[in-house]
Parts: sequence; structure tokens; C-alpha cells
Amino acid sequence: MIRIIIVGAKGRMGQALIRCIPQHPCLQLAARVDLGDDLAAALLNGDVVIDFSAHANTVAVARLCAELKKPMVIGTTGHTDTDTYEIQSLKAKIPIVWTSNYSTGVNTLFWLTRKATEILGMDFDLEVVEMHHRLKKDAPSGTAKTLAEIMATVRKLKLAEVARHGRAGVVGERTGSEIGVHSIRGGDVVGDHTVIFAGPGERLELTHRASSRDTFANGALRAARWVADKPPGLYDMQDVLGLK
Repeated sequence: MIRIIIVGAKGRMGQALIRCIPQHPCLQLAARVDLGDDLAAALLNGDVVIDFSAHANTVAVARLCAELKKPMVIGTTGHTDTDTYEIQSLKAKIPIVWTSNYSTGVNTLFWLTRKATEILGMDFDLEVVEMHHRLKKDAPSGTAKTLAEIMATVRKLKLAEVARHGRAGVVGERTGSEIGVHSIRGGDVVGDHTVIFAGPGERLELTHRASSRDTFANGALRAARWVADKPPGLYDMQDVLGLK
């Protein structure tokens, strides 16, 4: 039995994780941790930490996990470059699964996006459109960033140099190298992502729509089960699903 510690237990994803754990016979809820709770004490009674708190907390959680040698699944997004560097530096001490989206469907979308970008080549313009609920704080979503990064990597471009976040005014003709990334916010949308490949005379669109947070929760729990006995390193859901 793998004992799970949920950080951010009172949040929407924390509640989804608690709700979904009974669907995984080899997992047991060991502790629910939220703001003001003693994480160090909770870690002593668990095997794997799943962090869906807030990006500002993740570095501190990761440091404590590394100190106590606890595998970790990171579900927060919106990290700064400094946060990312610090978290990645801990991969020599503990196994960490870190991805922008734990949905099996979205990770299939990542794979398909890479293949489509390779196959269609430079004749197609690339755009990413994402929509989330009105309470989401960061934009674009971590998933949208990953999709854009995949396409930039295939084309051997630096995303920071070619990303175009929305357009307004007289911006001139679209360049062949730019990758558009557009964020929509409203209502209670769990998460919609569309990748658009627009070429001469035809257009290909790959879309994933999430209707329940349980999709992400079950993916994160699957990752927790997978990472429990892995050696130190930095992994993602492509590793968990065997897509690499």
C-alpha cells in the first residue's frame, strides 16, 4: 500500500484527489495538508507527496521532500524561472514527476502535436488557444505553454523569441516562425486546449476538452503510484504512460 500525502487538500484539485483515491486499491490517503498545517510531521507518515497547492509554495515543499527523501508529484503551474531551476536541482535527491497536465488525453495531445508538427513541416502556421474558468490566476495555462514549447522544439526555435500572446492593432502580416498563444477566461470551464495547424488550402485542429477535474486527479494518482519506487530524477507523464 502506498501512502499519499496531499498538499493543497482544501483546493479544487485537492478535493478531487481525495475523492478519487478510493478508486485506486493500492493507494491510501495518509494526510491532508493545507495552509498552516505541519507538512514535516505529515511527511513522516506517508510515502509520496502530491502538491496541488500554489506555485509559490512548491519550492518549499520540494525542499522538504528532498530532505526527507519522499518522492513527489508536482501539479502546480505558473512557476518563475528561479522556482523551476530550484525544483530541477532537487532531481538528484528524489524522484519527481512534474508536468503541466496529468490528463491521459492531454498527454496524448502532446504526443500528437509533436508528430503533426514534424509531419506538416514549415508550410503550416501554428496557434494554440486555451480556455479556463474565471478563477484561474495564471495565463497562458501550463498546458498551453507545453504545447507551444513542443512545436518550437520540433522547429528548433526558442519559444520566448517566437511566441505571440494575442494580437491588437496594426501588427503587420503574420511571420512564418511565430507561434500564437491565446488565453480565454470565463465561467466554470475546467480546461479546453486546441492546437491549430493552418496551411494553404487546409487546416488541422487537435482539441482536448476536460469536463471533470477527476481526469487530472486520477492521472496524478497514477503518477504517484508509478514514481513511488523510481530512482531520483525528473520525470513527466510521458514517462508514466510509456510514451517516450
